[in-house]
Amino acid sequence: MNLDQNLPGYWAATGHRPDKLGGYSPSVESQLVFFAIEMLDEIEPKGMIVGMALGWDMAVAEACYLLDIPYHAYVPFVGQESKWPSPKRHLYVSLCSKALEYVVVSEGGYAVEKMQIRNRAMVDAAGDGVLALWNGTPGGTANCVKYAQRMAAKPITNVWERWLEWQRTHS
Repeated sequence: MNLDQNLPGYWAATGHRPDKLGGYSPSVESQLVFFAIEMLDEIEPKGMIVGMALGWDMAVAEACYLLDIPYHAYVPFVGQESKWPSPKRHLYVSLCSKALEYVVVSEGGYAVEKMQIRNRAMVDAAGDGVLALWNGTPGGTANCVKYAQRMAAKPITNVWERWLEWQRTHS
């Protein structure tokens, strides 16, 4: 585990949880993965840094796996997935095991500030930019985007409007 690394060609992924993306249904989840595949095809990253939360993060990790793009799983603490439904926990464990690197950013259990510590570590390690799925509302995704904005060398590609259009045309 090296939190001081900078990975040239890598992008960090940040985005909303399923409740802000259309829900927890399998159809929305598969749409999100296919959308992530399309976005990754466009930005052509050498690799991705993913926070492994439900929603956009896990969709990007799954898309990376399907496209054979290496990704680093940056988790805020051990047990992030412990309260999730069983199928999501299994997917999380599977995707973490397929990551090129599994990084536990903070020791110990849950604490809300550990999500932002993880977000900062992801942005700091991303050599090329941040791929965001952010609707402009406050929260963890907003905190991550705002941190990236303060880092002048970290361009942000926010694909929120494209996601809305993608949902309209693929529903």
